[in-house]
Amino acid sequence: MEVEGSLFETTEMAANLLVSTNLLVDSWRLCSLANSSVSDAFVVQQNGPIGLMGFSGLPDNSSGLGLGLGSGSFVEDMVALQDVDGNGLFCGLHGHGDHGDDEELVMVHVGYLQLFFGIYDNPGFQFQIKTLVENSKSIIVTGHSIGGAIASLTALWLLSYLQNNPSPPPQILCITYGSPLLGNKSLAKSLLQQRWTESFCHVVHKSDIIPRLLFAPSLQTEPLSLFQYIQSSISCQPGQVRVHVTEEMKEQLFMFVLDNTEAIAKTCAESMEVPTRVLWPFGNYLFCSEEGAVCVDDAVTVVKFLHLILAAGNSTSCFDDHFKYGVCIERMSFQFLMRKGFIQGDNPTSSYEAGIKLAVESTGLASQESVFKEAEECLKLGKQRGLTPNLNIARLAIALAKITPHMAQIEWYKTSCDLSENQMGYYDSFKTRQASKRDNQVNLFRIKLASFWDNVISKIDNNELPYDFPKKRKWVYASHSYQLLVEPLDIAEYYRSNEQLKKGHYLIKGRERRHELFDKWWREMNNGEEENKRNTFASLTQDSCFWARVEEARELLEMVRRETNMSNLARLWKLIEEFEQYAKELIDSKKVSSNVLAMNSSYIKWVEELKELRLQMQQVIKS
Repeated sequence: MEVEGSLFETTEMAANLLVSTNLLVDSWRLCSLANSSVSDAFVVQQNGPIGLMGFSGLPDNSSGLGLGLGSGSFVEDMVALQDVDGNGLFCGLHGHGDHGDDEELVMVHVGYLQLFFGIYDNPGFQFQIKTLVENSKSIIVTGHSIGGAIASLTALWLLSYLQNNPSPPPQILCITYGSPLLGNKSLAKSLLQQRWTESFCHVVHKSDIIPRLLFAPSLQTEPLSLFQYIQSSISCQPGQVRVHVTEEMKEQLFMFVLDNTEAIAKTCAESMEVPTRVLWPFGNYLFCSEEGAVCVDDAVTVVKFLHLILAAGNSTSCFDDHFKYGVCIERMSFQFLMRKGFIQGDNPTSSYEAGIKLAVESTGLASQESVFKEAEECLKLGKQRGLTPNLNIARLAIALAKITPHMAQIEWYKTSCDLSENQMGYYDSFKTRQASKRDNQVNLFRIKLASFWDNVISKIDNNELPYDFPKKRKWVYASHSYQLLVEPLDIAEYYRSNEQLKKGHYLIKGRERRHELFDKWWREMNNGEEENKRNTFASLTQDSCFWARVEEARELLEMVRRETNMSNLARLWKLIEEFEQYAKELIDSKKVSSNVLAMNSSYIKWVEELKELRLQMQQVIKS
């Protein structure tokens, strides 16, 4: 089927791009150079307009930071990024999401973070980064093993640092080899929202245990010795092992990691939910073997492949594969040009099936009949998950087009109210409406529009839309236009129904969550920038809650009339004067619609009542 045939396009494109360039060869060469360096934690090269920085896989591990393999539970080594990022190095990744206190915090492994901070505080590092940024159009950050985790943190910092750069910043690409997992699912979600996932490519060679290691919830002293063995192997010549490790210890760790990886794969396949402190993949994963490579960007598929490929390995290969990236990279270009034939069985019936089969073969699972079909199904489901959010956006776009006439009807209603002889404006006209056909229709349109946008929010909450949906300009503008036009009617209905007597004022107890989210989206898109100075009044008041503030201000006047305590009076007058100043600034800057100044609007009535109350107060003082 042609629709299915298009599913594999992005996956094959990413893999072919990497293999057809020198990116993998150059970055791995730098990783090898960094690993062989005796004293430096990183090395830097400048190849024309491309800057490269490689991190050693052998940082000082004397404090037990490396993989958090000290005694006790691994999860104790997870830390909320916002709690330790006092300098704002990773701004935008702190997990302050749309759900307030319910939003899961972005968490990373504290050991890797401390290693990064140690390098960041190095003046030499700062100088090298400054030089790279000034002289490069693209910067490749790379690392093997633990160096890959430090490279990822460096890339995250660079992306955060450069996002507000006034001049065009260099493109950032992070390529890791056999890197351990770094952060939780909230980190992956934040990267998707920032549209930074395409800047990360994690290369995994067959059953390399290091990318799977931290799926295990706890690792005791014997696995620590095993990781010391891995580090020793990086820095030693073949056959020179500094730490004695038995085959029994290898088998123990292999089975322990395999069982935990399988458990995580099952959990995410069944519920798509993982605990906050479970480490989670982000970015693109390039699974490579002697047969070729396949690039996967769906996190659930990545986890499943990490399990399936590890299950096809053993306690010896899972360590050996960690040191064979150089050989694998040299062979990959040839394998992509000289693709082997299909394995035994019927030929694929479509280009889509052919792509699936070739991809699974490239992982080295061709001879593993027990998992081959499972891997195929995993890839298919991953592509469906990737398509579903975009298909939902397409459906929402159609639904938005269908309800757009409702917006036009409300705009027509606003215009007719503003031109009405009663000179009340559309807020007060709607609030005091009678049971006319026109008023009932407008209220019905208001309810249908609210239902549409609540459905959008529900899809975001249920992860049915892309994580970067709130950053898509079309939808931010559409939600903002809806909010400015319709929220005044929501406020009018709230006070018309006397809901403030039951719940409290609109701003505190009555405002719908959709409006709060739309405010957040608009602020983030504009990044706090001030809009241009206006010469005429706005078509819509730029503060969609202006009328709610008017209603509160009207109650303040009533409270002043009843209050006898001088301290309370002073507090009430202070609140009144604050609103008075706020409204004056809006009007002077012409950020309000002309209906605010209509002769019989609630605001003008409030202004007149305030003048009268001040005169009465002056007379009381004189007498």
